[in-house]
Amino acid sequence: RVQQAIERHGERFLHRVYTSGELHDCRDKVESLAARFAAKEAVAKALGTGIWRHGIEWTDIEVRRHVESGAPTLHLHRAAADHSRVLQLAEWSISLSHDRERAIAFVVALSS
Repeated sequence: RVQQAIERHGERFLHRVYTSGELHDCRDKVESLAARFAAKEAVAKALGTGIWRHGIEWTDIEVRRHVESGAPTLHLHRAAADHSRVLQLAEWSISLSHDRERAIAFVVALSS
């Protein structure tokens, strides 16, 4: 699905969905981009909003790679961060996996 969106919409899709940091981390690897897409969807569901409700945009949810360990890290910005604070979600855990055909993400949000 991500590959098709890239083929159809190119840079416009990439910059609407991913931050510059995510694009740098993934270096055009479609599997990595797809895993981050799945993570963004999972976070939006954990927030109870989906994307675009409460003003949350794709780039408000950022999945980066930890510099030392390479583990995925979650960073919420703007409306996603605001909504997370309203819900008192203080801690997030994230896990990504993918192969050539599928990508999956698990996200756990813990309240304070």
